[in-house]
Formats: sequence, structure tokens, C-alpha cells
Amino acid sequence: MKSKEFNIKLNSLSTEELQEMLVNTESELNKLKMNHKTAELENPLEIRFVRRNVARINTEIKKRELQNTTN
Repeated sequence: MKSKEFNIKLNSLSTEELQEMLVNTESELNKLKMNHKTAELENPLEIRFVRRNVARINTEIKKRELQNTTN
């Protein structure tokens, strides 16, 4: 999924869904890292994509928190 499509998807989710998605994505990242250390991954660049998705989710959550505090 491209980053713009992913960002559009994030905008449509509620804060609770974002929190749940963050937990799932972080666990996926941890699994990928562990598998990469123990064996060779088929696509090691997937770690980068998942890590960036975690950052995108965190950014969206932080943006919403800042909007709630200023309003």
C-alpha cells in the first residue's frame, strides 16, 4: 500500500482503531525483526515499510491529540 493511500486510510479510522492498529503493527515489526535475526527474510525491505507505517500511525495519533487540546 502506498503511503498516500495509507494516510487516507488512517484519516478515516477512529482513535481507538488507530491504537489497535498501532499495537498490531508494532507486534508485526517485532516478529519481522526476530525472524530477520534468526533466519533470512524473503524481503528484508519489509521491515522498513512496517517501521514507517508505525511512525505514520504515531504521527496521526499525535496530530489528533494536539487538535483536541487546542479545541
